[in-house]
Amino acid sequence: MATTTQTELKDAIRMAAHPLTGAATDYNRLLSRIGDASFVLIGEASHGTHDFYHERARITERLIQEKGFTAVAVEGDWPDAYRVNRYVRNASDDALAVEALGGFRRFPTWMWRNTDVVEFIEWLRAHNDALPAGSAKAGFYGLDLYSLHASMEAVLRYLEKVDPDAAKRARERYSCFDHFGQDTQVYGFLTGTGVTKSCQDEVIRELTELRRRAAEYARRDGQVAEEEAFYAEQNARLVKNAEEYYRSMFLEQVSSWNLRDRHMAETLEALATQLRRGGSRAKIVVWAHNSHVGDARVTEMGQRGELNIGQIARERYNRDAVLVGQTTDHGTVTAASDWDRPAERKSVRPGLPGSYEALFHTTDLDRFMLLWDDGHTATEDLRKPRLERAIGVIYRPDTERVSHYFRTRLPNQFDAVLHFDETRAVEPLERNAEWETGEVPETFPFAV
Repeated sequence: MATTTQTELKDAIRMAAHPLTGAATDYNRLLSRIGDASFVLIGEASHGTHDFYHERARITERLIQEKGFTAVAVEGDWPDAYRVNRYVRNASDDALAVEALGGFRRFPTWMWRNTDVVEFIEWLRAHNDALPAGSAKAGFYGLDLYSLHASMEAVLRYLEKVDPDAAKRARERYSCFDHFGQDTQVYGFLTGTGVTKSCQDEVIRELTELRRRAAEYARRDGQVAEEEAFYAEQNARLVKNAEEYYRSMFLEQVSSWNLRDRHMAETLEALATQLRRGGSRAKIVVWAHNSHVGDARVTEMGQRGELNIGQIARERYNRDAVLVGQTTDHGTVTAASDWDRPAERKSVRPGLPGSYEALFHTTDLDRFMLLWDDGHTATEDLRKPRLERAIGVIYRPDTERVSHYFRTRLPNQFDAVLHFDETRAVEPLERNAEWETGEVPETFPFAV
């Protein structure tokens, strides 16, 4: 078989690409490919790029308006996102989206407290407010498990309202964490290494009791009570999974990663089950990083034994799940230099040679979408493993190859990919001097 040259592959990609111009019709082909699927998982190559957030919101708005999607589930903490959920459903005291996002105070705050998310949340609120009475409103939910203490507090607040005696038992069980303080890493280290006893038994007992009595609680006041019981149960399940996650994170990286993504997949399924209780079909958009959304089985992650929510969704829902990735070659990104450090506006280096990003840059197309067609030259040649970049909340350009690249087969990882050659940083709601100033170009002071 003849080998496709780099020039031929570039030309094949240009022929297969659907330009993204900002027109209302940009994603017609994608929505056609999605068809009647119930789960659309939309990724991002970084947690700090405006273009990824903006375009993901554009697609999601169309899915809600044209395809009947009724939930957005994000890579964020359950209690913080549920405050937003109450706002978009006009069931909270928050007057604005900025206020409703007030729960997202844990590092990295800019991931959800940014101008693009505010714009989408206000759109979602306006959409729901305009629906006819009795129509199903679209909600906003969190999939992640970092909110150990916030979720414990949410369980206690709920039980104090519906069952004070149960609240006393829950408080006693959760008091197991008191002597570790608020630092979950201290808890993880001391219990994971066997220095002290874990709280595993206590959190399992609390979840078991809450589940046993959830139906009783939910019957007390109709639909509102059912939703509140569901919210509380998910918080109790999160506490149980977070306890295990923090206990495992100091022992084995693969194990803690898999625990986290299994939790997100379980939360997605629990949310779908809850939405179906009204007799309607659950249709959910997931927002998360490419590393969570793309099928791990065709990546270096999978070779290390890691799985993710994209893989689980394909295994569980088959064609009822559609995975969409996003990439960029260069630009700027909001990220930190280390964990718990301030947000900075950093320069994204051009894609490394041998990467999908660098290849897409050679097409000279600013913005485009690829939908994989079996047998097409671009599709088949792009199945050969290449590097793909992943920037999370930390970006270290000086160690970029090791820190931010992994090998994958892009057409097998996603059902569609959006590429934005030059992108700009997402704008945090709270700007600091580091972000305002931006990163000094590498050519300073010569500007060449």
